[in-house]
Amino acid sequence: MENMGRKRKFDSALEELLAIAPSTVLKDLILPLVTDRPDIRRECFEFLKTHTSLSNELEKKSEGEVMWALWSELEPDLSDSDKYGGGDYDTVDHVADLLYQIVKQLDSKKVDPDSRREILDLVFPYIESGNAGMDDMLYDIAYAACYDDADLHRLAKSFEAMKGDWKIEHARCIYKRLGCRDKYLELRKQKMVYGADYHDLATFYWEAGEKEKALQVADKGLRVGEGRMDELREFLASRAKESGNRERYLALQFEQTTDGLTFDKYKAFKKRCKKTEWATFEQKLLAQIKDGQRTEQLKIRMYRKEYEKAIAILTKGRYPTLGWDGGYEVKIAKKLEKRYPEEILKYYVSGLGNMKVNALRKEYARRAKVIVKVRYVLVEVLDDEKRWNVFAAKVKQYNIRRPAFQEEFAKIVPGWRELKENGSK
Repeated sequence: MENMGRKRKFDSALEELLAIAPSTVLKDLILPLVTDRPDIRRECFEFLKTHTSLSNELEKKSEGEVMWALWSELEPDLSDSDKYGGGDYDTVDHVADLLYQIVKQLDSKKVDPDSRREILDLVFPYIESGNAGMDDMLYDIAYAACYDDADLHRLAKSFEAMKGDWKIEHARCIYKRLGCRDKYLELRKQKMVYGADYHDLATFYWEAGEKEKALQVADKGLRVGEGRMDELREFLASRAKESGNRERYLALQFEQTTDGLTFDKYKAFKKRCKKTEWATFEQKLLAQIKDGQRTEQLKIRMYRKEYEKAIAILTKGRYPTLGWDGGYEVKIAKKLEKRYPEEILKYYVSGLGNMKVNALRKEYARRAKVIVKVRYVLVEVLDDEKRWNVFAAKVKQYNIRRPAFQEEFAKIVPGWRELKENGSK
């Protein structure tokens, strides 16, 4: 209580002194305090902005000063992160939060031009280095600092000067956005490798009204492009559909569907086809299923009610163990229990792993959940409780000296405690 009293007297005295101090004295007091404390400097600006009337010019300058205070606060940590290739979680979160606040300052559209140019000059070396692990936020600042086309043009030239594919791509996109045809084409033609590259150039010509040239570029990309062909195929498929070339349209959509076949792609292609067209493509499409991921194959077979093929796909693998819950496959196994009990039983047993070795308690708990499924198939589906008892007794005996195992199994496996070594109860 005595300390609180002293604090109140101190505050009261300070208030009185502040009230009578001339403004020049207050300035001499505050400026040294904020020189080396960007966080305090920022608080001063935020406070004064909301408690004083500012001219438009002074408001913009003040917004720039708030941004500078934020940068001064984060820059030492950003520099360390750039030097060492990243920082610890707390540092990264702190720097990211301050970078985000700078973006918000810039997004207000109230920061003066000089401050915006200067912040870009400070951000560019970190963007060029790309070693701080903050690329997305730094690029966000770079774009947020551009209030007009002149700013964007300067940004594009800066990216271009940095070299590197990613920087050149940013420069190229800006030139395209600004309608700088020659600069865009100059940079675009430096790299024509992937389907996405040809798609970008084709759409540029198409939007410029040079449709024949656009189609030529797209066709060439389809022949020689590498990887990521989805956008290019969609572009050409749309053009084929517009021109009434149904055969070309479906051929492109078939390629699109079978490139990384999924259940959703399968359904979408079927929906696009007329009945007679589907009759032509169906078997060709099914021949490609084996190239899809196992879960996607399984989805398609179940959708088609081809249960024998579905069970064959399912049992080629094993029941999910550590690191993957296999949600869909486990759900399908449940659906197929009564149709193919022996196959599903084998699938469930595969999820038990090696029952003769030590493991963590959480692994014992997982195995207990799996053996409940084994019990269900044996007792409820196959109606063979004796077979269950014999199987379970062996498992119990293997792990008789593992108390944690026995405790986890006893929690959820019916009759586990009463189970005898010979399979009786």
